[in-house]
Amino acid sequence: MVASISGSIQGDECIESYFFCQHCGVYTVEVYWDMFSGDEKASVHGPVSKAEGDAQVELIGQCSRPWDKKCRCPAHLSYFGESLD
Repeated sequence: MVASISGSIQGDECIESYFFCQHCGVYTVEVYWDMFSGDEKASVHGPVSKAEGDAQVELIGQCSRPWDKKCRCPAHLSYFGESLD
C-alpha cells in the first residue's frame, strides 16, 4: 500500500487505499464503505494509470492525518470533491 485516505460522506465512512505494482507500473485502488446503516462493502478498481495514481497519492500526501475521516483540510476537500459531512 502506498497511500490511504478516509472521509465521512453522509454519515458513511469511505476509505480509499492505493496499491502500486512495480512490475506492471499501475495502481489498484481498494474502496471500502462503512455504511451508517450498518452494512459494509468493499470493491477494487484498476488498473489506474501511474500518472493518475501518482497525482492522487500526492494529494493524499498533503494531509498530515489522511486516516482522520473528520479532517477538512484542503487535500481532503479536494480528494472527496468537497462532499464531506
